Amino acid sequence: MVSIRPRQPSLSDNLSGMSRDVLILREADIRTLLDPAACLEAVERAFTAYSTGQAQLPSVIALDVAENRGEIHMKAGHLRGGPYYAIKIISGFWDNPQLGLSPYNGMVVVFDAKTGAPAGFLLDNGFITDLRTGAAGAVAAKHLARKDVRTVAVIGCGGQARRQVEMLALVRKFREVRVWGRDTAKAQACVDDLTKLPGIPACHFAVPESVQQAMENADIVITVTPARKPLIRVEWLQPGVTMIAVGSDGPDKQELDTGVLARANRIVADSLPQCLRLGEIHHAVEAGVIAKEKVVELGEITAGLKPGRISENEIIVCDLTGVGVQDVAAATVVMERARAAGRGEKIAI
Repeated sequence: MVSIRPRQPSLSDNLSGMSRDVLILREADIRTLLDPAACLEAVERAFTAYSTGQAQLPSVIALDVAENRGEIHMKAGHLRGGPYYAIKIISGFWDNPQLGLSPYNGMVVVFDAKTGAPAGFLLDNGFITDLRTGAAGAVAAKHLARKDVRTVAVIGCGGQARRQVEMLALVRKFREVRVWGRDTAKAQACVDDLTKLPGIPACHFAVPESVQQAMENADIVITVTPARKPLIRVEWLQPGVTMIAVGSDGPDKQELDTGVLARANRIVADSLPQCLRLGEIHHAVEAGVIAKEKVVELGEITAGLKPGRISENEIIVCDLTGVGVQDVAAATVVMERARAAGRGEKIAI
């Protein structure tokens, strides 16, 4: 007679019976939890952590849905010693407005950095990306722009154009904002929205007819377009200008002529390895007009390892391609504030 011994319970059996709470936060809650000033502070810390070896940042995953004019980016990161790591998925489907839909969708999935367990689903519809991108531009301006800023030129008139000006107002006063867009009506709508934003200083707003007119005597030029052919020409650069290039988040996008980077006295990247694959810097390096050794990282400047602006007349170009540690930093603020305030919905898994 064969005896069958009962199976002994395993550790996995015990763990499978345990439930864990995951926090669900929707866009309305996230907007109240993540204010511009807090996001700016978190993003600046993230830049410092990244450039001082205190962060992990894998390569960006990009996916195109060409038949529907869709772009999807997946970014991840972890700040060492922080409570979370995060994976962000953001999409832009450019024909959505014709369907009565926002072009932007997305979410951030947050995990416990000690156990790897899911901690939160931030259903932000791209709000975190929107705000932290604006914050990155403001960090760049804080360290690279002249102290006395009169004129700001924004090339592009979408949602990020509005956000860049809003966040810039946290670090610099300015007296004139020019917004250029291919569609003059949309550029005017952007200006109309900016005049209503709280925190924007009282100043003159204009919609110039050309990029060249927008850039004339501008102290800060911010580019926020999906252009695949350069919009900014080297002969339009003025001494002392700070160029903050935000739109080129893919290898085939380009807002600045490579001569702009060749002419610049200083070139700054959010992530040098990433900017050698996409954004403005990789075009100039591949064209042979600059060497990668000319580039410093913004986090080296925020950490005090390299200087920011050192003269009133130097021309500085900052290439912001968007790094995952910015998403982690912003998401951490949201998670910590939500737990402290008892916000969101908890589900057991």
